[in-house]
Amino acid sequence: MKFGIHIGLPYTTPSEVKDLAQHVEDLGFDWVSIFDHMYSSNGTSDRHCLEAVAMHSFLASVTRRVRVGCLVYVAGYRPPGTLAKAIATMDHISDGRITLGLGAGWNRREFSSFGLPFLPPADRSQQLEEYVQAVRALLTNDGPVSFEGAHFSLEGAVCEPQPVQQRVPIWIGGTGERRTLPMTARLADGWNVPFLSPEAFAKKRAVLAAACELVGRDISEITCSVNLGLAWSEESLVAQYGRRADEVREATLLGSPDEMRDLVDRYRDAGADQLNISSRAGASQRFEGRAHDFAGLTRLAEVLPLASSTRLTGASAGTNA
Repeated sequence: MKFGIHIGLPYTTPSEVKDLAQHVEDLGFDWVSIFDHMYSSNGTSDRHCLEAVAMHSFLASVTRRVRVGCLVYVAGYRPPGTLAKAIATMDHISDGRITLGLGAGWNRREFSSFGLPFLPPADRSQQLEEYVQAVRALLTNDGPVSFEGAHFSLEGAVCEPQPVQQRVPIWIGGTGERRTLPMTARLADGWNVPFLSPEAFAKKRAVLAAACELVGRDISEITCSVNLGLAWSEESLVAQYGRRADEVREATLLGSPDEMRDLVDRYRDAGADQLNISSRAGASQRFEGRAHDFAGLTRLAEVLPLASSTRLTGASAGTNA
């Protein structure tokens, strides 16, 4: 099993995100990602939030070993050709460490605030499927790409230079059993869901496995990942997730180290290939002047079975900022 850190972008700065990414890289985590939101996603009206494409590119430039992802870019926020060009460029910046996550989007307020149409669920699903196909074609063809769909089109578009990786991994985010999971089985290299309990994750993964079988794939070809919370206290849980605290509780590393290890084991038994620990903050949450809990992630590194030989321990880890 691999372990990553998923960085929320409200109430932080590029400098702090850089320090955090380099810190968790030194601790031995395998992955760093950011989310794609215009505002905070904690169920409040918080609007302070850095933009995803810019920060994804930034992370590619300030890390050296971890894979760098976004979970997940919203198909309705940007044209597929524009994002494909950005991803190809990021892959060069990172020397081939980019993973592209894509999703249909759910935050109606973000769509409406920025003048973007918030389509019905079936249409957003179709929009996402077209998006995956168009981006995949651009990232795997060094010649002109033409594509005609109901929502997106390309006419002789060329993505040059091509990415460093022969196949940039594309992950799809979501749990929909009628559309999203079958789409993932057909088109994706990875699958990501946020804040599902081990039991709920296992049930959704079983649906995905059945969908894979129908299209002649084995689920082992798809990296199955889940985003978890981390809270060393009840107060921290509420500060991070606001009105969503109870919703994410069963998918949060909370309690003693043994309780945290038990939860990790339950996800392993449920078929998770990767756990991404969410690090985020609201306006009221600061740790030693920072939005993110550096010390808490250092403590977590002592709990998780991280494999990297670059891992720091003790006082040296606590001072890396």
